[in-house]
Amino acid sequence: MTGLFSAPVWPLHWLALPVFLPVFSAVLLILMHRRSVRLQRIVSGSSVALLLLGVAALLISGAGDQHLVYPMGDWPAPFGIVWVYDRLAGLMLLLTAGLAVVSFLYAVATDEDRRGPHFHALFQAQLFGLNGAFLTGDVFNLFVFFEVLLLASYGLMLHGGGAKRSRAGLHYMVINLIGSTLFLFAVGALYGVLGTLNLADLAVKLGQAPAQNYAIIAAASLMLFVVFAIKAAAFPLYLWLPATYAETSAPVAALFAIMTKVGLYAMLRVHGTLFDADTAPAAFVDLVAPWQIWLGIVTLVMGTLGVLAAQNLRRQVAYLILASVGTLMIALGMRSEAAISSALYYWIHTTVLSAGFFLLTDMIRRGRAHGDSWQSAPPMAGMVLIGSLFFVYALAMAGLPPLTGFFGKVLILSAAMDHPLRTPIFATILITSLLAVIALARSGTRLFYRVEQPRTDAPASVKPNTWAWIAVVSPLLVAALMVIGAHPLSSWLEGTSSQIARTPAYIQAVLSTDARASTHPAFPVHPIHGMDPGMDPGMDPGMDLGTNPGTDPGTDPGTTAGGTH
Repeated sequence: MTGLFSAPVWPLHWLALPVFLPVFSAVLLILMHRRSVRLQRIVSGSSVALLLLGVAALLISGAGDQHLVYPMGDWPAPFGIVWVYDRLAGLMLLLTAGLAVVSFLYAVATDEDRRGPHFHALFQAQLFGLNGAFLTGDVFNLFVFFEVLLLASYGLMLHGGGAKRSRAGLHYMVINLIGSTLFLFAVGALYGVLGTLNLADLAVKLGQAPAQNYAIIAAASLMLFVVFAIKAAAFPLYLWLPATYAETSAPVAALFAIMTKVGLYAMLRVHGTLFDADTAPAAFVDLVAPWQIWLGIVTLVMGTLGVLAAQNLRRQVAYLILASVGTLMIALGMRSEAAISSALYYWIHTTVLSAGFFLLTDMIRRGRAHGDSWQSAPPMAGMVLIGSLFFVYALAMAGLPPLTGFFGKVLILSAAMDHPLRTPIFATILITSLLAVIALARSGTRLFYRVEQPRTDAPASVKPNTWAWIAVVSPLLVAALMVIGAHPLSSWLEGTSSQIARTPAYIQAVLSTDARASTHPAFPVHPIHGMDPGMDPGMDPGMDLGTNPGTDPGTDPGTTAGGTH
């Protein structure tokens, strides 16, 4: 066993930073829960800042350009737990850390963290679950990290109390408990049939499975799809989201902007790996994708109708997140590299700006006499600046030029040009964008133009402090950088999409001792990479993963009988 900080190998252990830093911080914050809030803020803030710097340095260094595999305890896949770091995982970690920073700043600036105990410990536990879900290389640990992030999110959602918050939290917990139960059934079924839960090993065993097991595998895979659809809030499993996001505190809602992306990430990672055309039997290749497109279309329509019907701005922003989930499901369902690349651009846009819009909504709610409802109220302090920010956020979220929402939708529509369902995709995205513009224009008019004369006896508006302004404006700066650097960002995302599509390379990296070793200079070869390739009984060392393992009738009679390609 190699020492943790031995000189030749210690950089690879940096891949553990996004998981261990939040969990150590959470434990430390629990131990010091009787200490002052100021001290807890210092610990939590330092952890979040270090996490952002760490994951940004990892991504900028190019560490994810090749699959990096970190075997926990030096146990190789599929026997041990492995974390797999690539461009997609790095992007998700960076988004999570960025949201954590703005959410933390706003929570401290508005004293939301003082409204109940253990806010910062729960906050760090939430980051632990999110980062673990993005890094894990097996389905069982994906389930475990889902449970961790859900448990933390229950606490964060209810932080501060209140009847409406408790009622929304109850719905949120019940639907997610149902999802967790289905997840456990699906994991058990897959393990019972294929004998493994490592994602790369599952992809290999799927190609070797006899045809009589296809029905069980398909049922388990569809159950997983339902679970991920619950996490992503896709139709018809989205009803928990608007109330949950609208009733919880603003910094928590901003952090939750990444939560729906966890479900979409799991769809992309799990089903994209298991049902890749290069490695999976033909019976599974189109098992999920057609559902994704139609569910995405319906989710987008329902989300937009919710935006039109919402009775306050917080609920309207929650429905905007729902609409973005529908748009992303449409793009991911097309399953082409161009569609995934465009989806990732829109993914970054909607995650960052949804978080910022929630914070701005809270600023409006605190400054107006009637909160964020459509009822007319006297002018709030700083109304010109806040109204201008609302205008920019509304333009971006509705998808109007020149901001990121417009670029993201244009890229998705461009990717849909050759798809058989291009007509409903074009019609749905364009019409819902127009309806979103109408709804947000109406909201802006009600909030900032229909104002009453100020009353002399009215209490003074709450003025946000500097840190709150920084938290609200930062997402817009990110969006501006995405527009300015659209070309290099799109090129990088095209490379990321290409990497996602290379499932054989992912499998080789995780299961093969030859290919998984990084050639990146910052990450020397881990000593376990020198082990005998024959350690993995589930993989033939001579197998060519660039083709479907089921194509050799002599190797896999079951797949031949099942009509595999």
